Amino acid sequence: MPLWQIHHPVGAYSDADKRNLASDITAIYTAVGLPAFYVVVQFQEIEAANLYVGGEPSGDTVRIVVWHLARQVEDPDRRRAMTERLDATLRPYTADRGLHWEFHIEESPRDLWMIAGFWPPATGSDAEKAWAAANKPLPY
Repeated sequence: MPLWQIHHPVGAYSDADKRNLASDITAIYTAVGLPAFYVVVQFQEIEAANLYVGGEPSGDTVRIVVWHLARQVEDPDRRRAMTERLDATLRPYTADRGLHWEFHIEESPRDLWMIAGFWPPATGSDAEKAWAAANKPLPY
């Protein structure tokens, strides 16, 4: 279950921007077999007076914290490729808009999370595939 917390300047993103970025983020994970409903993205607007970089207020910084709970990547080459893919996904929403961005990824052991009181099925198992099919996100 990737959890993304995107801290951004007030007004940096419209509702459509948020929906599009959340969709782009979800596509990263579904492309490698993760159920879409595992992916959670939170947007948190921050006033420039509440975000400081180097001791100075910053009105153009996007700070993203990503937690990977459902899957971990052990291979250094795959980790680098994943990080570069995340960066490429963010660029249209950051660099292309003149925003400074930073992100980092934390990984937590799979046995330290649950969804609605249930242990998630084993990675790639038939049970996980059935669970994903039964828990598709609602259409909008």
